[in-house]
Amino acid sequence: MRAADNMLTLVERDRAAVWHPYAALPPSGTIYPVVAAEGVRLELADGRHIIDGMASWWSMIHGYRHPVLDEAVRAQLSSMAHVMLGGLTHPAVVDLAELLIGITPEPLAHVFFADSGSVAVEVAIKMAVQHWIGRGKPQKRRLVTVRGGYHGDTFGAMAVCDPETGMHHLFTDVLAQHLFAPMPGPDRRVPFDGEPIAAMETLLAAHAHEVAAVILEPVVQGAGGMRFSHPEYLTRLRALCDAYDVLLVCDEIATGFGRTGALFASEHADIAPDIMCLGKAMTGGYLSMAATLCTPAVAEGVCRADPGALMHGPTFMGNALGAAVSRASIELLLSGPWRDEVRRIEAALTDGLEQAKALPGVADVRVFGAIGVVEMHEPVDMEATQAHLIDHGVWLRPFGRLLYTMPPYVIDGDDLSTLTAAMVSAAGLAS
Repeated sequence: MRAADNMLTLVERDRAAVWHPYAALPPSGTIYPVVAAEGVRLELADGRHIIDGMASWWSMIHGYRHPVLDEAVRAQLSSMAHVMLGGLTHPAVVDLAELLIGITPEPLAHVFFADSGSVAVEVAIKMAVQHWIGRGKPQKRRLVTVRGGYHGDTFGAMAVCDPETGMHHLFTDVLAQHLFAPMPGPDRRVPFDGEPIAAMETLLAAHAHEVAAVILEPVVQGAGGMRFSHPEYLTRLRALCDAYDVLLVCDEIATGFGRTGALFASEHADIAPDIMCLGKAMTGGYLSMAATLCTPAVAEGVCRADPGALMHGPTFMGNALGAAVSRASIELLLSGPWRDEVRRIEAALTDGLEQAKALPGVADVRVFGAIGVVEMHEPVDMEATQAHLIDHGVWLRPFGRLLYTMPPYVIDGDDLSTLTAAMVSAAGLAS
């Protein structure tokens, strides 16, 4: 049987058996079979090589088949792939925990490992609620967040995603009811406007007695709309949380490990949260692993009251393979000129997407670090747009009114030019 026939059979088998993310069954759109990936390119079954402008949903910051990360996985396999963390430990997880504590803002000092970003958010919520139980304030169990946010697809995480414009409105009646402040604007491109933070203060002033924590994505809102906010908002939010005795949770799952030009986006505001969630790029995209860090004060509150322990424990928590490749990925990032790479990408995205501003269908073009966004006036036809992009040698996954890219940091100038030209072309098609 020819290779093309094999791939056709694979797609047919996929349609019968695999349920894809945010998709019907069987999927209504085209499924593109990938047979290999290396560097910044995906090899399709038909022989085409396309630039992955998504870094596999923002995780493959070093690209595919990086020799350092490949070797980290092989080396860990020589001793063990996994061992339960309940009552046991191993070098890879301790090394990674110490590394994360060393690079995140003080006073974050304890690491709870999870198996996905959504679970890391669930753990953060549990930490916040249990902390106040331990502090003798069990009534502080609600959360405050901002409109336009996205924190994951599990039930606790869904409850702090935007309830109207988000993806989870179907579940509103079965989710915990939390409190929502306005979006954290303004865009960082304009002077700071105190109106949104004033609205947040009004909310906290009225509800601090029942609020455990404020949770938000610092400076960049990801899947909720790819919006950028002024760091001053976060600076003032930190002060408000202190004033009203509320914890601050920063969801850095999308923004961590250099994506915005700072190692963690909260650094743009020079603040430290009480709880921080990490994931995606932590493993360099090799395995599913996440982490929730907290301060000693949070941990002390959690452990003060019955049952005296954080009530969570994933089977694959602290997986040895994930920990080993995470450490290798972070050390690889820190040992190289990642800030220069992100600045180079930011400049190329800014220049390359400039032409899109003149297109009639384009509402806004914005760039922050290694993130480029073209926002349309109307929703894009994802099927037609993806086909157009692939014809131009690029893989992106548009959603709603957004064409956006978060490429691997190792992408070179020529590939960035191809990527931005394809985005401008696709925006013109949508116009």
